[in-house]
Amino acid sequence: MDIGALLTSAGINIAVCVVLLSLYSILRKQPSNDSVYFMRRLISEKIKPDPLGLERLVPSASWIVRAWQATDEDVLVAGGVDALVFLRIVVFSIRIFIIAAVICVFLVLPVNYYGQEMQHKKIGAESLEVFTIGNVKEGSIWFWVHCLALYVISCSACVLLYFEYKSITKMRLAHITGSPVNPSHFTVLVRGIPWSRDHSYSETVEQFFSTYYPASYVSHQMVYRASRVDKLMKDAEKMCRMLKTIELQNRESYMPSCLSGGTTHSFTSLNIKPESFKSKTCGDGLQPSQSEKLEKKDVKKMYKKLKTIELQNKESSMLCCLCGGLLHSFKVLKNETESVERKANSDGLQPSQTDKERSAAFVFFRTRYDAVVAAQVLQSSNPMLWVTQLAPEPNDVYWSNLSIPYKQVWLRRIATLLGAIVFMFLFLVPVTFVQGLTQLDQLRQTFPFLRGILKQKFMNQLVTGYLPSVILMLFMYAVPPTMMLFSTIEGVVSRSERKKSACIKVLYFTIWNVFFVNVLSGSIIRQLSVFSSVKDIPTQLAKAVPTQATFFTTYVLTSGWASLSCEVIQLFPFLCNWFKKFIPRTQEEPCSSSALTFPHHTEIPRLLLFGLLGFTCSIMAPLILPFLLVYFFLSFLVYRNQILNVYVPEYESGGLFWPIVHNTTIFSLVLTQVIALGVFGIKRSPVASGFIIPLIFLTLLFNEYCRQRFSPVFKRSPAQVLIEKDRQEENLGRGEEIYKLLRTSYCQFPLLCPDLSISQDPSTSQDSMPGNSGQKKDHESSKDPESPNPDFQEISLLS
Repeated sequence: MDIGALLTSAGINIAVCVVLLSLYSILRKQPSNDSVYFMRRLISEKIKPDPLGLERLVPSASWIVRAWQATDEDVLVAGGVDALVFLRIVVFSIRIFIIAAVICVFLVLPVNYYGQEMQHKKIGAESLEVFTIGNVKEGSIWFWVHCLALYVISCSACVLLYFEYKSITKMRLAHITGSPVNPSHFTVLVRGIPWSRDHSYSETVEQFFSTYYPASYVSHQMVYRASRVDKLMKDAEKMCRMLKTIELQNRESYMPSCLSGGTTHSFTSLNIKPESFKSKTCGDGLQPSQSEKLEKKDVKKMYKKLKTIELQNKESSMLCCLCGGLLHSFKVLKNETESVERKANSDGLQPSQTDKERSAAFVFFRTRYDAVVAAQVLQSSNPMLWVTQLAPEPNDVYWSNLSIPYKQVWLRRIATLLGAIVFMFLFLVPVTFVQGLTQLDQLRQTFPFLRGILKQKFMNQLVTGYLPSVILMLFMYAVPPTMMLFSTIEGVVSRSERKKSACIKVLYFTIWNVFFVNVLSGSIIRQLSVFSSVKDIPTQLAKAVPTQATFFTTYVLTSGWASLSCEVIQLFPFLCNWFKKFIPRTQEEPCSSSALTFPHHTEIPRLLLFGLLGFTCSIMAPLILPFLLVYFFLSFLVYRNQILNVYVPEYESGGLFWPIVHNTTIFSLVLTQVIALGVFGIKRSPVASGFIIPLIFLTLLFNEYCRQRFSPVFKRSPAQVLIEKDRQEENLGRGEEIYKLLRTSYCQFPLLCPDLSISQDPSTSQDSMPGNSGQKKDHESSKDPESPNPDFQEISLLS
């Protein structure tokens, strides 16, 4: 590939970025797109639309200015610690590659270009291999420049990593001590509860923790098998939001009632029949001419949905998992008061509910320290029973995986690991095809009919410079959903853990397929034979990396610059929003359930992959560094804008992604040093090779120091911090408030959980806790399990 092909790829990607960013600056000004580009702000505050005028149709850079002016405190308030840590990754990348670009472009690049005595062409016609280390002749005395540059880059990266690790560790500790009361700090998730014929799971849990933790145990909440009622409650929640939206539209329209002369308000009728859509009388509160559109498109849709659910329930005659009776039809209650009364009058869980208990429970403790001790101690001589860990945040719990028996978890992990490896090797086929496009001579031999097309200069540059990276990027879009599916099958119990597991899988996948497979390009048999001899790996990498640096440069342009433009424009949410507003003409109030969360599992691996490419190509092919810097600067603005306006954080991990970043950066540095060692060996420069060996050991020694100094804080919480926090709250007398919060936090079915207050001492309040021994009395005095419980025959839709 020559400079012309690289400039062709750069020109196409620059044009795509300019068009998409200009289009975004126009679309974000339209009020109809607020739910796409300002979802986070819509949920937290009311946005004033821009005045109608020509400015709405003219591109502007105002969003870039606002993103640049935002402070870290603004990011912390909007996205939490995880969002701020992600931006620290971008800032770290900008800093280290500014240093690398200055050294390598002004020192290493001239050495590479004039490494051999040859007649140089014009810059536009030069091959990109002339700018790589492969152009330096063997035994040259100028290899000390490459060695010096590698030392400066490695030392700078280690220093910056140390300060970032230290800063993020303090940030995590501040998050633990300064955040409001978090129920997860007092809660332990217990899995692998042994089954007993004589006792239910709930009684077994109470007996175990009352015996071995009598002073610290407060209560527990069992996990139940999700059944049809879970789906019905989600449908009810959707219906509730739809009713509120219709009520809001109804109030804004101020439609007069022909009986009272007032305005129509919320739906209050208990029975909605299809005949009302044909002949709607004025006594119903809506005039036919004014409510025709509302009836046909909104109310009729809800009626059909409710009737379908009712018919399914009558046909199935399923037992309700909460009351033991038969599931019956929905009934729309008049108001919220009626719903609360019905909820408060419920007698708790019926005896049949014990059959639906799973071998998992949330156990509540008095203090944070008690919960941490119980979570870290081995509870039984059998490690597969009474397995404890700190519970995730209530919004972070992945309820469907809690029903998985703990004995299956290790089998699931092995199965998903094997599935990920198979998928990784299957991906060799498209990667090999992509690499075939970069080999022009091989392409002409394989496809003779393309020889005439490839003789054209522009088509030649397009096929070799732009098309391979685009094809690879399109195939890579299938990787994150697949890895997220594997992480779900593993049986993780929290959404953040699932996203972290998917992030690691995507990272390994991209490093293997984008870097190693492309570097060691050729047939699949050749790629496997390369690793049959471990001692030849540095030599093979040293030969291959300089030749593939041109492909990596175009990949940064396509997968980096273009992906950021697609990220900021939010193409799929925009199309969905356009369809909802202009095809079925439905409007919904913005809510957190429909908001997007930050895709750490896709963006962090992309940043780390580009960091790997930057380190390995820094002294081999320095031309990639300016393009990388543009990507990181643009990503800083784009991601900051998205965090402030679009993404809504549902849970907080406290910066648990940073150790992944640190370990990957160390791996990139060591890999760069190993490749440099192989290159210096091939180029017969023993002095430079001798200086690289101690650098490898120093980098590994630095990594071990950071692992001992900072890593434990991300795995365990310090007892000193927890005890001080517990004493502060004890002095403030916030015990009753905390225990009340615990009782209502981990509710598997929020719409049906009674919100009871604590009026007695927490140590004696166990009988009134949902899911604990207090159910036993209710079970003894409960009705016949075959008879329907009237308190749970109706699921309310609050208007």
